[in-house]
Parts: sequence; C-alpha cells; structure tokens
Amino acid sequence: MIICCGEALIDFIPTPDGKGYRPCPGGSILNIAVGLGRMEVPVGFLSRLSTDMFGTLLADHMIRDGVDLKYCPRVNGQTILAFVSLKQESGEEPQYAFYANGAVDREMGKEALPNQLDDDVFALHFGSISLVMEPGVSTLEMLMRRESRRRILTLDPNVRPGLISDRDAYRQRFSEWVKLVDILRLSEVDFEYIYPEKDITELLPKWFSNGLSLVILTQGSEGSTGFLPNSTEIQVPAPKITIKDTVGAGDSFFSAALTYLYDNEKLTNREKIADMTAEELEECLQYAVKAAAINCTREGADPPYKREMDF
Repeated sequence: MIICCGEALIDFIPTPDGKGYRPCPGGSILNIAVGLGRMEVPVGFLSRLSTDMFGTLLADHMIRDGVDLKYCPRVNGQTILAFVSLKQESGEEPQYAFYANGAVDREMGKEALPNQLDDDVFALHFGSISLVMEPGVSTLEMLMRRESRRRILTLDPNVRPGLISDRDAYRQRFSEWVKLVDILRLSEVDFEYIYPEKDITELLPKWFSNGLSLVILTQGSEGSTGFLPNSTEIQVPAPKITIKDTVGAGDSFFSAALTYLYDNEKLTNREKIADMTAEELEECLQYAVKAAAINCTREGADPPYKREMDF
C-alpha cells in the first residue's frame, strides 16, 4: 500500500458563469491518493480529518475511490479552505488563497503519528502545503526521517509561494527532504521558485549521490522530462488537447507515474527504479502525461480511472 501523508482540503472553484464558487474535495495529497485509488493501486491516507461537514465530504470522497482511512482519525476542528482563481486564457498557473489557521491537519502533532506502519505499506508520499505549515511540517518530517530507506518515499513539493514566508529557509528544508526520498517530481514553476538561478542538471549529480532514484520535471504543455542516476534523460511531449482547466494536472500526472511503477513491480525497490531502462522511463512518462491530459479536459482536480487509460 502507498500511504499519502498530508493535507486534504476544500477547493472553491469558480462557477462557469463567474459569479460564484463551488466546493470540491482537493489538496495535492488527497488528489494523488484519489488518483491512485482510481488506478486500482492500494492506497491509504495519513493525516487528521475534521468532523465538520467539509471533513465528511473529504472522507466520503476518498472512500468512494478506494482510499483506506485507517491512518486518518476524525477530530474536532476546521478543514482547510482554498479559493482558486483560474486565468486559463492568459496561460497562467491557477492562483490559490488558503484559509488554514487552526485546521486539524495543519495542527497535527507527533502524537498523531502511528507508532509503526503495517507490513503491507511499501511507499509513502509527501509534499505540497503540508510541508510548509507548522506544526504539521515538523511532524511529517519526523515520519520521513523514520521511514527513509525502510520504504520508498516520494516527494512532490507543489510549491505555493503565498504560504512561504522565507524562501531561503524553505530551500534549505527542501534540500534535506531530497536526501530522504527516492522519487522527486516537481514542476518547472516549482523549480524556478526554489532555485531561480540554476538549471536542474546542475543539481542532479548531488541529488542522485544523496540517494534519489528518479527525478521528474513536468513542463506543462511541453510535457515532461525524466532523469535517472545513470545519466538517462527522456523527454516526452504532452498530448494536444482542448484544456478546460489545469487544476490537479500535476497530481494526476504523478499518481499515474506511480501507478506505472507499481504495475511494473518497481515501487517496492529503489534499485529497480534507478535501474529502469530508457524505454521503461519513456513508457512511464507517456502514461503520466496521458493522465494529466485527461484531467485537464475536465473541471477541477478529476484524475482518470484506470479504464479510461486503456483507450
């Protein structure tokens, strides 16, 4: 089982007439968990969910798509809310306004962590705003350090600059996470925010020497590029589609990439990931960009089901 560790929140998406907003289950960590569930990969969620109406909406959404909530206690408190501004006609990334003070997942302390995970847990996923807001970020870092090299760890920073008060401090923290994980996915926008003066190829040797097995850079309409420790570099273009919006595209991409690795029996062994052939890496990226493209033809974060990927 893959356990997705972090936030579940409510995205308020503009209605088609632009006169209001509608609530949708969201948050990068939840989106990836749901994406894996729809791809028929065994998946669970680790965080705290509120007992409020929004927490119930989130729990029902995950259960419906096969996400195990064993590591997800319900507690009193509020759910994170995010309002999304879409400017697709200008080609800009969606903008988010978060309301998270006192939210139950943000306030998760180390006492909320399970003393141990079941033997069937072979991977943990981390990322997004849950790795920004204290005290939750320190709790999840503790889990990362405890499980690093015992299980496959994956990271998708999904940077939201509006929540980061100190870019240099975030960059330093990110550099420590990279030492703990096995698979890193980040967008060009993420990379440019964290390392504005660098090219990703400058950092790859150090990242791989610290233990990374796979790095994926997503490039929006240009597709994605994957890098392996043996200097293999594969670029895959994105399918040509009519875009409805791009909310959740990166999450759908990464859940599909992890699905490919799971289906091909590589997600339980970091050496198998690092030793992928160029052809396997290309297949992985092609599968992932297809999933992201399907998501972009729909409104909001709406990752595809496995049956949709067969056509």
